[in-house]
Amino acid sequence: MTAAATAGGLPGGPSAAPPSPATPTAKRPAKRVLPGFRLTLGFTLFYLALIVLIPLSALVFKTFTLSWEQFVSAVSSPRVIASYQLTFGASFLAAVVNAVFGLLVAWVLVRYQFPGKKIIDALVDLPFALPTAVAGISLTALLASNGWVGSVLEPYGITLAFNRNGVVIALIFIGLPFVVRTVQPVLEDAEKELEEAATCLGATRWQTFRYVIFPTIAPALLTGFAMAFARGVGEYGSVIFIAGNMPMLSEITPLIIIGKLEQYDYAGATAVATVMLLASFFMLLVINALQSWQRKRSGA
Repeated sequence: MTAAATAGGLPGGPSAAPPSPATPTAKRPAKRVLPGFRLTLGFTLFYLALIVLIPLSALVFKTFTLSWEQFVSAVSSPRVIASYQLTFGASFLAAVVNAVFGLLVAWVLVRYQFPGKKIIDALVDLPFALPTAVAGISLTALLASNGWVGSVLEPYGITLAFNRNGVVIALIFIGLPFVVRTVQPVLEDAEKELEEAATCLGATRWQTFRYVIFPTIAPALLTGFAMAFARGVGEYGSVIFIAGNMPMLSEITPLIIIGKLEQYDYAGATAVATVMLLASFFMLLVINALQSWQRKRSGA
């Protein structure tokens, strides 16, 4: 064997081909369906500013035309305070009721098979699709003293329309889907093997629900509760027909704002609206925190 042949056959010898800088199998950057990050982010910020930030900024700037004393007087008058108490109190009570019965409805829809299940599942979304004014008129016709339900309960001294009871019932009606649709997918993804293991270890039904099932669905249930509460605070159309709208008794805060606008008290209306806006921001932060907690628990 010659020296040249020996050198040519050794790795790294004179005849060894240098590695190709670019092989046919090199990965190419994936093509994005949408335009680049900067362009899409620019459109996103422009759209949010046009639809959300500019109207809210106008609300805040209009409130700044009031002095601090005028602002406090506008948002803390006895009539406005009474509307706060009714709006937030009725929304909280309705959200509690929806948390209990919404969990029950979601449980039945997920865990059982029965005739008409799809129809009931579709009816849960009816408050989403139904105009709120139609819901208010329907509830009023049903619960008024001459309605099907109201005429039966009136002899016993129970009135469900044109008072605070009607406000709570209307908010329960429009808030139920938020709880059901939040809890339902979590129940569907829950691991039934854990329930079977708890049963095999001698746990009762209540213990299985309390220590195995409820910790899994608790974040979703709290999220649905917060969303139902937030929707109730801002509800207007379905409430004004059944509330009676009596000052200091059954007058909600959105109606206070409408009344100030009709009286051309724009600054006073924006002042009360600013308080509701701050409350909405706070509830939004709570909802986002609950959803983050739910994602972390699901990931764990």
